[in-house]
Amino acid sequence: MRVAREVFEIYAPLAHRLGIGYIKWELEDLSFRYLEEEQYKNIARLLSEKRLDRTEYIAKVIALLESKLQAEGIEPEVNGRAKHIYSIWRKMKRKNIDFSEVYDVRAVRILVPDVKDCYTALGIIHGLWHHIPHEFDDYIATPKENGYRSLHTAVVGPEGKVLEVQIRTHDMHEEAELGVCAHWLYKGTDTNQTSDSYEEKIAWLRQVLEWHEEVGDANGLREELRNDVAPDRIYIFTPDGHVVDLPHDATPVDFAYRVHTEVGHRCRGAKVNGRIVPLTYRLKTGDQVEILTSERTRPSRDWLNPALGYALTSRTRAKIQSWFKLQDRDQNIIEGRHLLEKEFKQLGLNDLDLKKLAKAVNYSAEDDMYAALGAGDLRIGQVLSVAQNLFGETDDEEQMEKFLTNRRYHQGGKGSDDVTIHGVGNLMTQIAKCCHPLPGDEIIGYITIGRGVSIHRQDCANAWQLREDDPNRIINVEWGAKTNHMYSVDIRIRSWDRPGLLRDITLVLANEKVNVLSSNTLTDKKENQANILITLEVESLQVLGRVLNRIEQLPNIIDVQRFSEKRTG
Repeated sequence: MRVAREVFEIYAPLAHRLGIGYIKWELEDLSFRYLEEEQYKNIARLLSEKRLDRTEYIAKVIALLESKLQAEGIEPEVNGRAKHIYSIWRKMKRKNIDFSEVYDVRAVRILVPDVKDCYTALGIIHGLWHHIPHEFDDYIATPKENGYRSLHTAVVGPEGKVLEVQIRTHDMHEEAELGVCAHWLYKGTDTNQTSDSYEEKIAWLRQVLEWHEEVGDANGLREELRNDVAPDRIYIFTPDGHVVDLPHDATPVDFAYRVHTEVGHRCRGAKVNGRIVPLTYRLKTGDQVEILTSERTRPSRDWLNPALGYALTSRTRAKIQSWFKLQDRDQNIIEGRHLLEKEFKQLGLNDLDLKKLAKAVNYSAEDDMYAALGAGDLRIGQVLSVAQNLFGETDDEEQMEKFLTNRRYHQGGKGSDDVTIHGVGNLMTQIAKCCHPLPGDEIIGYITIGRGVSIHRQDCANAWQLREDDPNRIINVEWGAKTNHMYSVDIRIRSWDRPGLLRDITLVLANEKVNVLSSNTLTDKKENQANILITLEVESLQVLGRVLNRIEQLPNIIDVQRFSEKRTG
């Protein structure tokens, strides 16, 4: 499975980006066979059941097309086109359709001598059969990012069955199948315009190899390839009119580092279409971007925090990390300690064994861990994930759910209980209001009368009192498997008061799709400060961290953090 995942996420995208179509399809099908075995076998069975009928049908279509094209003076090469299992499954998922609705299960490919013959053949096909709206693509006029060129159309063919047709020249077909390899074979005599495409592919491959050599991170390479070959890329203009392509939702920081590493390092602001925008602005196709630079400006460690949304691509983050690696170790220790303490304070995580945590992230001392955080070698998310493994339930994502108060299932969701009671079957449990224990906290259970088992933190003052008063009702409990729950959590916001403050906060919460259970605002007119207590409903620590960071960036905010009020009784 590990090899199949690596092939699917690294080598198949590499083949695609280099335009080597037949290798890409084979790698995708081979890895898909192991990653989604049941889906693979189901589609293979459906293809096999219809194979004889489809073969006879395609033979009739080929004979008809050859006669019609030859009548127009075109010498075509017409073949049935094999449809790959992964591409069928992907189309079914993307368009939410059944196997019977996949148009290109019945498909032919027409190879002709010249480009003009491609369009002549297209006219003949549309004259023979009715064209299906929105199912035509002209990749000759507008080639794909990897240089692929062809005409694609879908028609209602003989017997009322849908037929997909691809039309291209022999040269286009060779390039589509072999990609950069086709140019390699003929590079000595290749003087046509596709030579530029070949050089671009080789330059891109060199960049990937150099970047990977510098960072040495397979996960980063996987993410970069996924972004680089994604179909929904955007095209941005420099002030000089040059076009820069970036992944969807890229920011001005990504643009700056794509233009040049030094431009990124010295970036202090950006103008989009003549208007100053924040560095977290999401660029769109057609935007003209001007990066504002300063000799004294240096990268910010906030750019490495995914929750803040400054840098989308791994390539950008790798360049920022490289800059911080060159900085002074003492400064990195200070910055790393500040980052970790700030994150723990916001999320209400206290009294963690930092020496044990440092060893768990493969550093011999706390200062080494801080230096790695400050240099960007270690991410906050990685530290939180390891802390979760040490002090609570594990989570394969890079986050943990350490804030379980009043739990609620997703509508329609099912799951096992959050708390496991040792030696006892399923009993009703409730989270104690006095201490709000969270997954990861050390907990105990107290058997109540008529209300099941009350779950307390082990250091809860009420729990200590219960131990003394009625120790026979104290039982051992632990956090169970992760479930599909929403959790309520209190956050406290301190801010200098201003008009529109509450509106801006609620807008952040709405954009993050976070449900607000309650809100209370107290304003100190003398100090001109507002204290806001909000109860949110979130599904993960990742969401909570992102919300807190977004609110903290608002004007006039003094601080924002998770709020845990000790209550008695």
